Amino acid sequence: MKFRIILFFLIFATLLFSGCNSKNSNSPKNENLTVSAAVSLKDAFTEIGVLYKTKTGKTVNFNFGSSGALQKQIETGAPVDVFASAGEKQMDELAAKNLIEADSRKDFARNKLVLIAPQNSNLNLENFDGLSDLKVQKIAVGNPKTVPAGQYAEQFFEKNNLKNVLQSKLIFAEDVRQVLDYVVRGETDAGIVYATDAKSAEGKIKIVATAPETDHDPILYPVALIKDGKQKQSASEFLDLVLSAEGQAILQKYGFSDV
Repeated sequence: MKFRIILFFLIFATLLFSGCNSKNSNSPKNENLTVSAAVSLKDAFTEIGVLYKTKTGKTVNFNFGSSGALQKQIETGAPVDVFASAGEKQMDELAAKNLIEADSRKDFARNKLVLIAPQNSNLNLENFDGLSDLKVQKIAVGNPKTVPAGQYAEQFFEKNNLKNVLQSKLIFAEDVRQVLDYVVRGETDAGIVYATDAKSAEGKIKIVATAPETDHDPILYPVALIKDGKQKQSASEFLDLVLSAEGQAILQKYGFSDV
């Protein structure tokens, strides 16, 4: 009798364990996706992420930073599903290494380069040429090695023969939002950011001038699926939302223009 009771409990435990394993094996996989995006997209993409979750029930894990730094992360195997860059250069280099789904690549937004100063600045700064004035001692720009905004600024300086004149005044930042922070806090006399960044800090900075688009490469934002991404369907849904009328309306709300 005792043997039968023990046998019964052993069989029951086995069936219970098997049932748990069955439930676990049939449970839905985590479909949250990881999107690495230029930090200048932070406000717009955060809102698009909320819309995406409303539509799909899936959460987007964003990784914001300078496009160059994000590119390097992808090259070293970071688990990313979608990459949105503030420059074509970074996406081109990933494409050359066969790290993106080439057919998925799309330009989805455009931006402008602007010169800003602290809201309470006493300097009589009216244009880019005014940066050469001796009173202007510190100018924040993105590091051109990794930050597209810094690369565009460098192109502008070269085109207008300002690079050598301003070199000693430049304070390099790790991304364009750091440039904005320097200016907002009054730690630099001026800075060069995207128009969308300036819009996000209305009331804290003043826009001095806008760089002519002919003086630097077009500021286009490409997006693409990463070839080794694990969430292909979810990533495609997010990309489609960015390109949709709803996604574009959100981008334009934050100051981006369409391509």
